[in-house]
Amino acid sequence: MSTLDEAALLAAQLLSKRWLPRQHPGIKRALIDADMWQSLEQRLAAVGLRLVDNIHADHVSVALLRSAESAVFDESGMHSHNNFDLPRDGVSLLVVLWALIVLPKRERQAARDQDASNNEQSEMFAAQRPLPKASDVSPVVSYKALLADFGPQLGKKTRLDTNLKRLENTGFIVRRGDDIAEGPLLDLLLDYDVMAPRILDGTLADVLSRSKMAELHKPQSSAPEEPALAPLAPQQSDAAEALAQATEGRASLPYTAGPEPDTKA
Repeated sequence: MSTLDEAALLAAQLLSKRWLPRQHPGIKRALIDADMWQSLEQRLAAVGLRLVDNIHADHVSVALLRSAESAVFDESGMHSHNNFDLPRDGVSLLVVLWALIVLPKRERQAARDQDASNNEQSEMFAAQRPLPKASDVSPVVSYKALLADFGPQLGKKTRLDTNLKRLENTGFIVRRGDDIAEGPLLDLLLDYDVMAPRILDGTLADVLSRSKMAELHKPQSSAPEEPALAPLAPQQSDAAEALAQATEGRASLPYTAGPEPDTKA
């Protein structure tokens, strides 16, 4: 089978399944075969699509080219904050889960990569170590803790359950019992370079600074009560509360694919 035919088959699989794991035989070959990767990009571009891939995610997907968006979406669609039919509180929930899962995952990947670099400097014949897989370092969020910590801001249990189901069906998250984990598209269709600074340096930084000041002036209780539900980890709890407050009623925060700032997948 020629390289061109393999690229066509891979493009068809991406279109039918919406994403493929990086360990898929065809994707693995395309990642190391520049000609096949270029042929795959050309096949997709011919129908107005582009590859969406980054080394921090375990999957590869496709999204619309910027030049094709106006032809595919009408004027109202072009001005919408998403094309997954997510309501405003659904987008807010998506942003919160992205911050609770992707931000710490990226930090862990960067930390392990730095540790590997430091070890290589001390080894004469050090082998190049791959970046840790997302599945190995991606944290999970407890549903009960999510509901207890900021369910009221996002519509309480009924709305939260409905929006979690939407996010699961669209591939942003995976449910494993009580755990909410990263889905194939969570770190692909939301642009880290756009989202992270707005959350860490903007929304989250301001709310957390006020939260820490309030904590410093809070009187200490001699016998603190045990919480009824297991809480999120301190950093996750602060992030959840901050993001829930910041995104409530302003769900148009951007989540994008690749270098082009939009969400039309």
